Amino acid sequence: MTTLVSWNVNGIRAIGRNGFLDWLEREKPDVLCVQETKANTGDVPTEIRLPKGYGSVWQQAKKKGYSGVATYFRSKLEPISVQTMGIPEFDDEGRVQLVEYKDYTLINAYYPNSQAERARIEYKLRFCRAMLTLCQNLRKAGKNVIVCGDYNIAHKDIDLARPKDNRDSPGFYPEECASMDDFVGAGYVDAFRHFTPDPGHYTWWSYRTRAREKNIGWRIDYHCVNAEFVPRLKKAAIHADVLGSDHCPVSVAVK
Repeated sequence: MTTLVSWNVNGIRAIGRNGFLDWLEREKPDVLCVQETKANTGDVPTEIRLPKGYGSVWQQAKKKGYSGVATYFRSKLEPISVQTMGIPEFDDEGRVQLVEYKDYTLINAYYPNSQAERARIEYKLRFCRAMLTLCQNLRKAGKNVIVCGDYNIAHKDIDLARPKDNRDSPGFYPEECASMDDFVGAGYVDAFRHFTPDPGHYTWWSYRTRAREKNIGWRIDYHCVNAEFVPRLKKAAIHADVLGSDHCPVSVAVK
């Protein structure tokens, strides 16, 4: 069994000062994908960049202190290769890593925030379309696909505590939900929902108004897999008790 964890850490250096290494040592995921690292690799302390027992690969944004993703892996799971999307407008923001293994390609993705008043909605939708094309091309080449990360989309009403109040909010715009519909409709399965159909499960809470304490949250962090890979999924979980970021880790176990 292989455990794959995804976590938007909202600043790798900040979370490094808030128990990240203790959590990693305790949980020992086989592969950990983190998003929103907000750091150039050279600015990350060695103990965070290369924790005991792990290697790591980093994709940073051109803009210092912005966006960025990284993937940690135990020595037994060193990737065959690691690539970016190959699309400059997304790669320049450090949004994606394609981490290739024998049985699947793990995509570590930090989807754009569409922002208030739809300021970046077109950029977000281009990213979503590009991601779908990327996944479909991998499938056509005979690859299984696991897309993990912060999608910045609450797909359905069940995926946020107050859907009626947020229909015109970034992350729940109808266009974004429709893009997720397109993704699922093309043959991809939301791993958490495959196992857990009930409401009340969230992965992000605003720092304002004690939202996490009240569990007034959004589920915007996912693992999605191509339908053919679903029999390999053994469980999926949200680790809402893990603090240190405004997001919590999410995980899947695959065989």
